[in-house]
Amino acid sequence: MVVIRLARGGSKKRPFFNIVAADSRVRRDGRFLERVGFYNPMASGKAEGLRVAFDRIDYWVNNGAQVSDTVLRLVRQAKAQTPAA
Repeated sequence: MVVIRLARGGSKKRPFFNIVAADSRVRRDGRFLERVGFYNPMASGKAEGLRVAFDRIDYWVNNGAQVSDTVLRLVRQAKAQTPAA
């Protein structure tokens, strides 16, 4: 099964997370199918803290991918931040 989850990066005490579509059997920071965004909880000033490719998340969900609870919260947060077109 494909899951959309966070993969941790960054260094000690400076977390950075990629939002990835990955096989559920692969370890958290291991191989993934596609990178669909990132989350930087340490972002400050003009640094971008969250970027999500909504079209790619919709594609994976329509093809049966499960979204983790944290990623679902981040996607909802990103949709609230984007201006309505």
